[in-house]
Amino acid sequence: MASDSNPASEDGFQAPVCCSARYNLAFLSFFGFFVLYSLRVNLSVALVDMVDSNTTAKDNRTSYECAEHSAPIKVLRNQTGKKYQWDAETQGWILGSFFYGYIITQIPGGYVASRSGGKLLLGFGILGTAVFTLFTPLAADFGFGALVALRALEGLGEGVTFPAMHAMWSSWAPPLERSKLLSISYAGAQLGTVVSLPLSGVICYYMNWTYVFYFFGLVGIIWFILWICLVSDTPETHKTITPYEKEYILSSLKNQLSSQKSVPWIPMLKSLPLWAIVVAHFSYNWTFYTLLTLLPTYMKEVLRFNIQENGFLSAVPYLGCWLCMILSGQAADNLRARWNFSTLWVRRVFSLIGMIGPAIFLVAAGFIGCDYSLAVAFLTISTTLGGFCSSGFSINHLDIAPSYAGILLGITNTFATIPGMIGPIIARSLTPENTIGEWQTVFCIAAAINVFGAIFFTLFAKGEVQNWAISDHRGHRN
Repeated sequence: MASDSNPASEDGFQAPVCCSARYNLAFLSFFGFFVLYSLRVNLSVALVDMVDSNTTAKDNRTSYECAEHSAPIKVLRNQTGKKYQWDAETQGWILGSFFYGYIITQIPGGYVASRSGGKLLLGFGILGTAVFTLFTPLAADFGFGALVALRALEGLGEGVTFPAMHAMWSSWAPPLERSKLLSISYAGAQLGTVVSLPLSGVICYYMNWTYVFYFFGLVGIIWFILWICLVSDTPETHKTITPYEKEYILSSLKNQLSSQKSVPWIPMLKSLPLWAIVVAHFSYNWTFYTLLTLLPTYMKEVLRFNIQENGFLSAVPYLGCWLCMILSGQAADNLRARWNFSTLWVRRVFSLIGMIGPAIFLVAAGFIGCDYSLAVAFLTISTTLGGFCSSGFSINHLDIAPSYAGILLGITNTFATIPGMIGPIIARSLTPENTIGEWQTVFCIAAAINVFGAIFFTLFAKGEVQNWAISDHRGHRN
């Protein structure tokens, strides 16, 4: 495969990795996204404890096709948390309200980050989410409407984070290190899911549900202090970066960044490579959000694992995805730097593995019946393979338009948030009795959408900077 014309630097040198400013940024942003997803998913666990069990008894939809997996574990459980009379529909609105705020700030977040930098935007986005999380018990006391409004505000704060981080990486990530740096950075989201699902359950059991929000909110504030003190928007403004590393980063990016002040909106929106990312991102998130929100339900109501097992087993697939993201990022950059595979080839192959692989194992999980071990194994493999996408379409924005990566991610993530809003609703409507056959339909639909997205991206993606994204391109001026 021919290599793209994006050498590590003009002189071919590479700055050391150990203690470097760019890898410090990767690890700090890793913990930022860890906090972000912890704040996002903890409510789905705590909500079980917040709701009066008598209210939900009539909504019980346990399927009895499969045998009870094991006897309930006797645990001395704290019951001091206040209970609320929220039926299943009300709980759905509470869980979904996050996305109504999240979808609004994607494109504005990318635009602001491309103009003024992503450090403060990302920092205050997570800080705002953490502070709102601390007020969750108070909002719940005020009522359903107040909690929905608070969750929507949390979504507004989180909506700017991914575009802001992409905008920062456009100034920090050398082309041949993009897969490594971004996969480390965004893998925090998966680990946040892995840790917060079972940990929230443990906190609910031994303390009460209010402490879930106090704990994760406080962790978010601590992270914010570290972020503000240790991170800079660009290598030029970083106080402790070595001159050698600064020159390495700047020289590797000097032919890729645009100096034009106006955003080329029309050529950007006409760009087929951008729409290839949109379709892939939408398709991938359909499966991701469906499993994120409904996997605990599937394990409890269909496979009938008890609640203590459920939190840990629901988290296992995301542990696999986290490991896969880290390893695939290393592999992708090695294929490009050492083996001279083109950027486009790497993005296509990793997207195909990361979308068609999960589709196959998701369908398989639906067709093995009540075999618990195989079901968990297939769902874990399905989610794990999705980690390949972190070095596929997920960072392709930086390949085709580094200067506008934040805006592009805002655009693609706006479309990719829609599955989070409608996917679980459709899945719930397709599973009124929670039978295995109904869930097979849900899994097959998600798999078909994944395969379509993978094929579309493979056909229309590009791996090099597009003409409209370079400052000397005249087409946008006409």
